[in-house]
Amino acid sequence: MKMVYKLKDLKYIYNILGNFDANIEVIKSYFEIDLILDKDTFYTNASLEEKEIIHDVLEKMEELSTKISLTQREVMYLIKLRIEDKLDNVIDFFSNRKMLMKKADGKPIYPETFTQGLYVRTIDQEELIFGVGPAGTGKTYLAVAMAVKHLKQNKINKLILTRPAVEAGEYLGYLPGDLKEKIDPYLRPLYDALYDFLGLETTNKLLESGVIEIAPLAYMRGKTLENAFIILDEAQNTTTMQMKMFLTRLGFNSTMVITGDPSQVDLPSGRKSGLIQALEILKDVPNIKVVRFKRLDVVRNPLVQKILERYDNL
Repeated sequence: MKMVYKLKDLKYIYNILGNFDANIEVIKSYFEIDLILDKDTFYTNASLEEKEIIHDVLEKMEELSTKISLTQREVMYLIKLRIEDKLDNVIDFFSNRKMLMKKADGKPIYPETFTQGLYVRTIDQEELIFGVGPAGTGKTYLAVAMAVKHLKQNKINKLILTRPAVEAGEYLGYLPGDLKEKIDPYLRPLYDALYDFLGLETTNKLLESGVIEIAPLAYMRGKTLENAFIILDEAQNTTTMQMKMFLTRLGFNSTMVITGDPSQVDLPSGRKSGLIQALEILKDVPNIKVVRFKRLDVVRNPLVQKILERYDNL
C-alpha cells in the first residue's frame, strides 16, 4: 500500500468519506482497488496511472467538501471527469449551481453535470429544445422538473407529457386489460417523475382538473398547445409523420422539450426515426436548440458503469 493523498485539513473529513464511507467505496469499486485512511493520509494498492487519477479526485473532493455536501453521485462524476481530463471548472460549477426546485419530500434538485446545467438554462431561455443522449442522463427527469417549476411560477397554465406507445421487444396486444391499462406502463416514468415533484395527491388533482395531461403521442393530433409546457419523451420511437405532427402543435407562450436516445430506436426494421430525421432537418433553424448528453453524464452506481462499458465494447 502506497500513499496516494494527504488531507490538508481534517475539518471536513466526514463529508469527504460520506455515510459509512460510501464516497470512498465509490472509488474502491470503480477501480477495484483498496483505499484506506490512516489519520490524515490515504493509502492504496492502485497502479501508478490509477493513483494519479485517485489523487486528483481526492483533492477535488476535499476542495468541494468545503462548499457542498458530497454524495456518491458527485464522486462518480469527478472520477469520470478526471478520466477524460475535464476537471477544470468543476469547483465553480458545483459552488455556483442554482437549485431548480424542491421535491415533494423537501429534497432540493440541482443540475448534477455540466450538460445538465446547460440543459436547464436552455429550457429556461428557448421555446423548442431537443435533449438527446444515453439513458440515465436526466433528460426526462429534468424536463419534468422544469415543467413543474414553470407551472408553479404561473408561466404556463397546462403541462402536457407524452410518449409514443412503441413496443420494445414486447407486444401490446398480448398484455392484459383495456387500451388504457395496456398503454399506462409506457407512461409510468412520467407519472413517477410528477409524483416526485408534486406528490401523489397534488399530481392526481392536477390530472383530474386537466392542468396536467399525460397521454400517448397519437392523442396530440389536432391540438394547438398554447400557454403550455409540452414534453415528448422517448422521441427516438416516433415516425417521421408523428414527429412532424407533434412539432406543429407548438402554440404561443409555450415551451416544447423533446427527449430521446437516437441509439435506442425500437421502431420496426426499416422505419426511420422521426427524432433522428428532425435533428438533421432542423439543425440550422434559429431558436431551435439541441443539448447533447454523453456517456459522461450518466452518473450511476459504479457497477452500472462497468456493465455499460462492457456492452459498449461488444
